[in-house]
Amino acid sequence: MNPPKTDARRHHDPEVRGFASDNYAGAHPEVLAALAVANGGHQVAYGEDVYTENLQRVIRSHFGASAEAFPVFNGTGANVVALQAVTDRWGAVICAESAHINVDEGGAPERVGGLKLLTVPTPDGKLTPELIDRQAWGWEDEHRAMPQVVSITQSTELGTLYTPDEIRAICEHAHAHGMKVHLDGSRIANAAASLDVPMRTFTNAAGVDILSLGGTKNGALFGEAVVVLNQDAVRRMKHLRKQSMQLASKMRFVSVQLEALLAKDLWLRNARHANEMAQRLAEGVRAVHGVEILYPVQANGVFARLPHDVSERLQKRFRFYFWDEGAGVVRWMCAFDTTEEDVDAFLAALKEEMAR
Repeated sequence: MNPPKTDARRHHDPEVRGFASDNYAGAHPEVLAALAVANGGHQVAYGEDVYTENLQRVIRSHFGASAEAFPVFNGTGANVVALQAVTDRWGAVICAESAHINVDEGGAPERVGGLKLLTVPTPDGKLTPELIDRQAWGWEDEHRAMPQVVSITQSTELGTLYTPDEIRAICEHAHAHGMKVHLDGSRIANAAASLDVPMRTFTNAAGVDILSLGGTKNGALFGEAVVVLNQDAVRRMKHLRKQSMQLASKMRFVSVQLEALLAKDLWLRNARHANEMAQRLAEGVRAVHGVEILYPVQANGVFARLPHDVSERLQKRFRFYFWDEGAGVVRWMCAFDTTEEDVDAFLAALKEEMAR
C-alpha cells in the first residue's frame, strides 16, 4: 500500500540524535501506527470516545480498580491540573527545590494553578519526611499559605530514584499531617524499569493520591494523563481540566497513544532501553580522566562535571544542555531511540575534546 501523499517535506536529518533531552526523540513507530488505527470516521469529542473509554481499563490494570485517567496535552498541564485538584485556594505544595514544577514550568503551578510552592533544598532531588517537616507547619496561620500537598518526582530531576519504601514513608508522613501526595511521573516508566517493579508498587500501593503520568518522554507524540488514584482526594477533575485549557477535543488521539504504550509492554521496553543506554554512557564516561559523574545513574540521565570549554566544543558536535553552567555541570539524556553507536560516538568525541 502506498503511503498517503503530503505536501510536507522532511527538514531534518533523521539519523542525527543528541543527548539534550528524551523529548527530542520522535514518536515510536508503534505509537504512530496506533494513531493511524484511531483515525478515520467520527468519534464523539472531548473524551466520550471509545479509545478514552478503553484507556480506563488499561489504566486500572496498572494502578488498581479505582484509578481514573484524565488525558491532557502535556506534562506541565498534567501537574497544574493535578495540583489544583488537591489544593484549596489558600493551599501550598511542598516540593524539592529542584522539582520540575518549581524550576521548569515558568511559574505555571503558581500563576495558573493559584497555589504556593514551598521548596526544600535536597542533596539528590529526593524529599524525606525530615525534609518535608522544614515546610510542614503553620496550618492555622492565616499569614502563611497552608501546606496541603507533598509533590515528589519519580525519577527525580537529578536522575535518582525513590524506593517504594521511601515513597510509602513520605505518604504515611504526609497523610498523618492531613496532606495529600502528588507524584510527577514524567519518567515513571524509567523508574519502574530500573526498580524492576510494577508502577503500582510505588504509586497507589505506596499511598500516592494523584499521579501525572508521562507519555511524551517514553515514545508518545504528545499527551500525558492525570491519574486519580484516591477518589476521595480530588474534586471536580473534569472542570479543572477544562478550565486549565487541557481538554482535548479529539482526545482519542491522546488516549490511543497511551494505550499503545501501556496495553502491553512497549512502555517498559522503551524505558529499559533508554536506561541501558544511560548505563553504557556512564560506564564510558567513568573511564575518561577529568570528567566527574555527580549523581547515581539510576534512570536515563547522566549528570557530569567537566571543563566548560570542553562542554562548549562538544555541544557543537552533539546537542546537550548545561544543568549548572557556572559549576560546569551538564546533563546527558538517553531516549528510547538512542543507539549503542550514538553513545560510542559521543564518548569518542568526549575523549577527543578532553585530550585537546
